[in-house]
Amino acid sequence: MKFPSWHVAPENCAASSRLMDAGYPYLVSGVLASRGVDTAETAAEFLTQETSLTHSPFLMRDMDRAVERISQALANGEKIAIFGDYDVDGITATCIMVDYLKSRGAEVVHYIPRRIEDGYGLSCEAIEGLRRGGATLLVTVDCGITGVEEVAFARSIGMDVVVTDHHECKEALPEASAVVDPRRTDCGYPFKHLAGCGVALKLVLALGGPDREEALFARYCTLAAIGTVADVMQMTGENRTIVSRGLATLDRSDFIGLHALLREAGLAGREISSVQIGFVLAPRINAAGRMGAADMAADLLLCQDAAQAEELAKALCALNRERQSVEQSIYSQAEAMIDGLPEEQRRALVLASETWHQGVVGIVASRLSEKYSRPSFMIHLNGGVGKGSCRSWGGFNLFAALESCSDLLLGFGGHELAAGFTIEEQNIPAFRTRMNQYAAEYWVGQAPESTLEVDMEIRQPARVTLQEVEALGALEPYGSGNARPLFCLMGATLLRTQNVGQNRHLKLRLGKGSAQFDGIFFSTNAAACGCQEGDRVDAAFYLQINEFRGSRTVQLQMVDIRPSLLASSREQESLTLVAQCAAGKPVSAKNARRMLPSREQCVAMWRALEHLAAAGELHTAYLPLLRSLSASMGKTDAFLRSAFCLEVFQERGLLRFRRQGDEIFLSLAAKDKKVKLEDSEYIRRLTDAETGRGGGGIQ
Repeated sequence: MKFPSWHVAPENCAASSRLMDAGYPYLVSGVLASRGVDTAETAAEFLTQETSLTHSPFLMRDMDRAVERISQALANGEKIAIFGDYDVDGITATCIMVDYLKSRGAEVVHYIPRRIEDGYGLSCEAIEGLRRGGATLLVTVDCGITGVEEVAFARSIGMDVVVTDHHECKEALPEASAVVDPRRTDCGYPFKHLAGCGVALKLVLALGGPDREEALFARYCTLAAIGTVADVMQMTGENRTIVSRGLATLDRSDFIGLHALLREAGLAGREISSVQIGFVLAPRINAAGRMGAADMAADLLLCQDAAQAEELAKALCALNRERQSVEQSIYSQAEAMIDGLPEEQRRALVLASETWHQGVVGIVASRLSEKYSRPSFMIHLNGGVGKGSCRSWGGFNLFAALESCSDLLLGFGGHELAAGFTIEEQNIPAFRTRMNQYAAEYWVGQAPESTLEVDMEIRQPARVTLQEVEALGALEPYGSGNARPLFCLMGATLLRTQNVGQNRHLKLRLGKGSAQFDGIFFSTNAAACGCQEGDRVDAAFYLQINEFRGSRTVQLQMVDIRPSLLASSREQESLTLVAQCAAGKPVSAKNARRMLPSREQCVAMWRALEHLAAAGELHTAYLPLLRSLSASMGKTDAFLRSAFCLEVFQERGLLRFRRQGDEIFLSLAAKDKKVKLEDSEYIRRLTDAETGRGGGGIQ
């Protein structure tokens, strides 16, 4: 079980029925109802995808000044430099600007920092090099909002700067010719969540004017869609329009390098969703920046030669495989470090090493945050200075947290979910202490708990067909604010397990009622999943279509699996019988015989409890505990007798337990305590019921 807590959205039967009556499929109706979309009218509004952007670019502060200065450069034949970032958002934003300005006849060059050598954002050295190359105007994309000193330096050497960015702003803005960022506090732009490529797209639309807006949006929406998904931006408003339009036209994109990458990644000719962009396409583009070769990705997307595009696409995918290997090595080292941290340093994970690849620590931080339910700060050390990447968890605002420790940092930037910083090595211990104190105050002294948010429990598994799963595409595109829907089956049977991929992944089959489903559980094997064939389980998963040798089948992409917290009808009958006995209600002779355990069974169960609660109070799920204890009861009515024994042990003072929802808190009395189970009032009642008279007891 990966997640200690599951929150399954309450079923809204009335809303689901209304939506199905209006013609919406079973799964779509259930997901919409769980998200508060409860009428046919609101469903139609939610599912309608705009094909054009609704807000004028000129509503953005300084957009008019940016257009004026760039138009001046175009008119005067100035050399323009585009300064981007090395992630997918920055690379796609760079390509949008370069391609457009070249289409206007501009002499344009681009510069994307090398993650390791140059670090994030503007640098005076890079600016000076661009100025020596003849550039008189610098346009930043996906960076620059915190580059106050660097912009001042550019101006001092005769270079104007137009800043376009989407990151959080500090109090002082750069004194540039224009500063375009929807997050500016004085910017009245209605939609604040554009990615850097989204801001670049808006600038291109403003430069092109209203008459060319549709044509320009059609050309660049694919690149903007990829950057927006990769940067995990909120999938509402204009982002939803950009991504849905980009996905719909991906196969018709004018960028031949993008088609080469789709072929090399195995996506050519297939319908592409935001899921494929996020997990297949974006990591390959990102690998270039992470491994210090961001120009390779930009060159591929801007490439106009088919043969060269194929070679670049192959090289990019090879680089991604290398990134995966390096990432796994760093992740294993980080896990070992965390195991050695004291508890007070585990609210925010601050880790550092000289051996880590600087370009990969950010993605490792994401994996650590997901596994440990903590914000993670991974620092690459070199020459006494650390360059860190951090990822949020549970709503923790990284930008605000870094701001609170700014006196310990050489610099920082980013937003609430992902950020970067630079720190002297000697300040890392103080930074670790301060960040953990900040996290402790954020969670008000309580340890954060990772909760799995499930949209819909599938109560009619036989209705989950290929057509139903295909219909879920209407909910696309997925992202922050419109998450990919997560489903669960409660009380299913784990029919089969098989390790695959060198025992790193798990194939399984689940059954419930007449329905059976195949599933794949990545990064988990049979030994680690915590369940065995034949177990009654709860499963959480995404639904997808598996295509293999021309066959298309429904597949569960597993997210979590656990021993079921849903009682079977037989288990519920047993619990009801035990509750009736404990309440003093009559029990039939037949049921009394079923409930009464032997002395050997009582001893075996007590020893099992001693083992489980050896470290103190046992906190676990109630039903899985009873199923586990049933192993000491033999085969006949094992679950019933386990539940009864637990009540008897508590009645006789051998243990204490309390149930809280699906969980039980249990602790044993002193080990030397001796009691006669025959004196139990519960046992006497069953004995009387069984024999019709007093006497008897445990045999």
